[in-house]
Amino acid sequence: MRLCSIASGSSGNCIYVGTDTTHILVDTGISGKRTEAGLNSLGVTMREIDGILITHEHIDHISGLGVLARKYDVPIYATRKTIDQIKKTKSVGVIDEDLFYEIIPDEKFTIKDLTMNPMRVSHDAADPVAYRIRHGEKKVGIITDLGIYNDYTVECLRGMDAVLLEANHDIHMLQVGPYPYYLKKRILGERGHLSNELSGKLLSRILHDDMKAIVLGHLSKENNLAELAYETVRVEVSMADNKYTANDFPIHVANRSEVSQVINL
Repeated sequence: MRLCSIASGSSGNCIYVGTDTTHILVDTGISGKRTEAGLNSLGVTMREIDGILITHEHIDHISGLGVLARKYDVPIYATRKTIDQIKKTKSVGVIDEDLFYEIIPDEKFTIKDLTMNPMRVSHDAADPVAYRIRHGEKKVGIITDLGIYNDYTVECLRGMDAVLLEANHDIHMLQVGPYPYYLKKRILGERGHLSNELSGKLLSRILHDDMKAIVLGHLSKENNLAELAYETVRVEVSMADNKYTANDFPIHVANRSEVSQVINL
């Protein structure tokens, strides 16, 4: 199984997960052209995509969905409330009703040789989810856009071989930055985004001996830096009450607008 971020950040998100026989996208928040170019760099074409998993309806996760769905007739998987909101998003355009497949949090579904297990997250969207994806004994978790985590979150992410985890903002940069107060309050709220510190704390609770890779994603362009996210998460891991240090695991930061390193499991 392969995991690769085609783009990850507050301006657009698109993640690829695939095997030799199955290819899926998690979110299509960049242009169709960029999505296709990213896939092509991985040796995959859009015609090979077996499904698009949508986490929620915010435009940085669905901006390219209409174009790709109409051009390639790709099945779209999302919760019912998310589907309803996608249909109301004028910039996405009209999508054939038959392409939508309703999913339910904590109920597994399969696409060929991949098993998807959506999980609930706390974010200011209609009915947002994150995804755990399994192929054989290998499991990856893709979890961005959540303001807080709890024991349910931790339990869902136990045993992952790799995770792509949100590290959206540095709290100080956000507090002194140019965003208006209401937006700062939203981002820092329980239905906003994970800070670097909280990302590190969550990661510390799901680490295990067989964790192969960690990718930090959905970094804010205005309120974070790749180096700052990386170092803050490493400090949290090393300070946590467990047996691990940050040097025990490969930690990567997903590029905002470019294809990132491929994680092979």
